[in-house]
Amino acid sequence: MSYFRSSQNEAHPNKTNTVMTGIILMLILLVSIQIWFLYSALNNALDDNFGIALATFGGSLALALVSFWLLRYLPDPRPAKSKPRK
Repeated sequence: MSYFRSSQNEAHPNKTNTVMTGIILMLILLVSIQIWFLYSALNNALDDNFGIALATFGGSLALALVSFWLLRYLPDPRPAKSKPRK
């Protein structure tokens, strides 16, 4: 296993937030494309074009796998700082 996770946990919070923001934006883009694929597949399936429906299923499956792979790189949650008791 690489040292990515340990390096990420030791990184400055600003860098961690930047990585997390980039990953979340990529995931939003991938889910939006999957919704577009769903719309296209349903339209073509209703018009008896099952070849296009199967192709969009394959593309959506590939995007889902990429999305799950990207989830691995989200940073671990940071522990909450405890407030000093008075």
